[in-house]
Amino acid sequence: MIENEDSKLEVVYDLYANMLYRISYSILMSKEDAEDAVAETFIVYIKRNPVHIESEHTKAWLIRVVINKSRDIRRKRIIRSYISLSDTKEYAKEVDHSDTLLDLVHQLSDKYKIVILLYYYEEYSVQEISTILKISISNVKMRLLRARKVLKQLIEKERNDD
Repeated sequence: MIENEDSKLEVVYDLYANMLYRISYSILMSKEDAEDAVAETFIVYIKRNPVHIESEHTKAWLIRVVINKSRDIRRKRIIRSYISLSDTKEYAKEVDHSDTLLDLVHQLSDKYKIVILLYYYEEYSVQEISTILKISISNVKMRLLRARKVLKQLIEKERNDD
């Protein structure tokens, strides 16, 4: 890599690494795995060296890659993970069961969680989310609607449990 490409990589990393980490963490719920996903995303970026005229295209491309890498890591983790029945009580004690809205968002399936995070936390428009996820605008709107409905049910359940 020549010096100009190194500085380009630094700029892209500085602009997007934190956002990519937050997205990956929301999928994986593990600091180490999220860091791995972001690192793998930038490895792909270096190897492919995509040329985008607008920074929003670069941002959308990176988000798509980090989502895919996070899903890959989660799939591998599920295949390799194992908690013995005797360890489940200890595991349950370690897990923090706080009921903040973000915790409830993390309980959603990926297809709903990602649109909620991109829309509300990363402040993307429906059109931008449609482009990033390569789904129709109506599909984004439907996922947001269904995610809100599930969140409402989770909130009501939390209130009734208290």
